[in-house]
Amino acid sequence: MINMRLINVLIFYSVFVLGGYNAYSQSIILNLPPTVILSENHISLEDDETMLFDSLMNLSSLGIVDASLIPAAHLYNYVWDNRLVNPYQRRVIDMPDTMVIDFSQFCAPNRNLVTSDFGFRRGWQFHYGIDTRLKIGDSICSSFDGMVRIVQRGRAYGNYIVIRHFNGLETVYAHLSKHLVKVNQIVRAGEIIGLGGNTGRSTGPHLHYEIRYLGQPISPRDLIDFESHTAIFRIVDLNAEHFAYAKELEEVRYYTVRRGDTLSVISRRLGVSVDRLCQMNNIRRNSVLRIGQRLRYT
Repeated sequence: MINMRLINVLIFYSVFVLGGYNAYSQSIILNLPPTVILSENHISLEDDETMLFDSLMNLSSLGIVDASLIPAAHLYNYVWDNRLVNPYQRRVIDMPDTMVIDFSQFCAPNRNLVTSDFGFRRGWQFHYGIDTRLKIGDSICSSFDGMVRIVQRGRAYGNYIVIRHFNGLETVYAHLSKHLVKVNQIVRAGEIIGLGGNTGRSTGPHLHYEIRYLGQPISPRDLIDFESHTAIFRIVDLNAEHFAYAKELEEVRYYTVRRGDTLSVISRRLGVSVDRLCQMNNIRRNSVLRIGQRLRYT
């Protein structure tokens, strides 16, 4: 027997979708039901109602749009944006509470060697994800069950996909050669969503992979064993410590190299030792400086 919630969804489809209205065209959706929560193979729509995950996928494939199906909607203040990776404007550096995240579903996006880690690169550039080697055309998989929020091409990311998951996290998959999913599509953990590539700002074929919470990146190394390609924890207690790097980023200052500058000149001007400048910028004392080059000094 079809429950009342499903009937409401079908009514929504007939009245709004067939009538030409698309709720997901809005960046901020108001007056929506409670967030969707994934429990094993069921989606909880109300305290006393559940919908099988297969049923949810069927509704999505039919183009039926019901805002109550958005993963973690309440947590994200009902913001569902199909353009911006981080539209949330939320500060989580000082989050007072611990957020419990179910990580038991985790599937590695691919199983290749890590070539670049999360954190500072070349001294001043911060890398918000982790890179893994691949061949163009390799399969890329969704890390958890969720709904596709962004499918587009960007100057830096190239072809990329952002998925909002029912556990409250979002994942980013960049530099793809091809998208295999559409915006608002429901996907399963381990489902192939795209093919690896070398698009965007990339020096060779690789996958750039990010894990985010409320728009703020988390170091994948804190959560995933990239040697065994498995989750470190089945349940993750997410807290302010996972975002401590952001405080350091707020304190980072840069100096732009000008004509006639040397490391010793810059050192005296800024009051920072040459050795410290070299360490923070991954350069040597005899490195040639370029006009316009940025050097980190705090």
